[in-house]
Amino acid sequence: MLIVPAENTINWKRPPWVTLSLMLACFLVFVFYQSDDDRVAEEVLETYLESGLLELEAPVYENYLQRQIGIENASEMTERLELFQLAMKRQDELSQAGMMAFDIEFYLYMQDNQEILWPTSERKQWRGEREPIHDLMLELSSFRAGLVPAEMAPSTLITYQFLHGGWGHLIGNMVFLFLLGFTVEKALGVGRYLIAYLLCGVVSGLVFSAFSTGSSIPLVGASGSIAGLMGMYVAIYGRQTIRFFGFFWVYFNYFRAPALAMLPVWLGKEIYDHFFAGATGVAYMAHAGGLVAGAGVILLLGRSWFQVKASFYEPEPEQQDQRFTTSYAQAMASLGRMDFDLARRQFEALRERYPDRLVLLEHLYHIAKLRPDLVAYRDRTRELMAEALGQKLTERMTEVWQEYLGKGEAHHPLAAEDHNRVLFASLRSDHLKQAEKAFERLRATGDPVLVAEACQLLADEFDKRQMSPKARYYKQILSGAAPV
Repeated sequence: MLIVPAENTINWKRPPWVTLSLMLACFLVFVFYQSDDDRVAEEVLETYLESGLLELEAPVYENYLQRQIGIENASEMTERLELFQLAMKRQDELSQAGMMAFDIEFYLYMQDNQEILWPTSERKQWRGEREPIHDLMLELSSFRAGLVPAEMAPSTLITYQFLHGGWGHLIGNMVFLFLLGFTVEKALGVGRYLIAYLLCGVVSGLVFSAFSTGSSIPLVGASGSIAGLMGMYVAIYGRQTIRFFGFFWVYFNYFRAPALAMLPVWLGKEIYDHFFAGATGVAYMAHAGGLVAGAGVILLLGRSWFQVKASFYEPEPEQQDQRFTTSYAQAMASLGRMDFDLARRQFEALRERYPDRLVLLEHLYHIAKLRPDLVAYRDRTRELMAEALGQKLTERMTEVWQEYLGKGEAHHPLAAEDHNRVLFASLRSDHLKQAEKAFERLRATGDPVLVAEACQLLADEFDKRQMSPKARYYKQILSGAAPV
């Protein structure tokens, strides 16, 4: 059974740099730091086969497995015993050597019980040949930087997260790291995401160690941290219904469910597999620990240290464009049916969500223009003039102003500031006649301060152009319009 969240798609305009960096780090560690593991493993096997340890340890190993069947996981030990007995029957020395040479628990068992396993001469031979092989095996990256519960060092709670047991292990983990990581990184932001990821790995390692107390088998891999991402993912969405991809034996498909409903399903599966799956080599309790840690990070600290960014819940630009296009088409359809009241409400709702789209204000302006006797027409005119000026669309601003003078000024006159704005814009664009027209409208409002300022501005402008009669005209007005 496999269930993976599939609610989001990645936006490559804003790549998940931390997720990609974590993937690169795991890849580089595997390729370079762990590159010597194959040579060490081959040397361990060669040295073991060249020694006389195979005949000395094989009977002991068979007996050891039989004893462990009644103590530990019976299915796991039974499977291992069957494989070993099959190798003995086929006289497959390489398989026998591989099982015994790398079984650290078996080595510790022999070390503790050597006095009762062999007589003095064989015991001396065993120590002389086995200890160098054991020391050589400890040069493997999994023992140097992996998490060994029996000898846990704080640093290995971090380093084990970047080690992997093979290409299949690495690629599988990196696929899930990418699928989950880009969403959680977007939700938490770069710094908090990295801290949460590593923290989940630490908790995952501690839970694994608690259920493997005294074990000398090292834990490696990013799967505990990735399980933490799964826990964070569903906790971020909480009770919201989101999309998942499910694979059940031969059936696979997408389905929708409340996000948090998947947490007990995943957790129950890991705990069940820990007790009943047998010898799979998978650290199920590490996964369970990561899931709980990830969900806890968001559910317990989501309003403080690990608060989800508000922008995470906003749709991506592509989704916004799609939603805008759909809603805009509905509003235009209402216009086509001449249902102007409904169209107005639709355009107003769109403008609340997309305030920067001038086309929406244009439509609202034209709808208001159908009733020039209402104050709404003046308000939309002033709003469109200000928006057009802000976007440096001076010609559009003056067009709207002139249109209002012909249609709505008689009903609800514009304020002095509106005419003054047109006057300034006209002067900047070198439209003197329009500036003078705006001045006359401004003068009619009776605002002495703005009229005086406009007079001075026009007089100075005509002086610069050596148009003395015009300059003198505005100076005369200024002398009579200026406040006492």
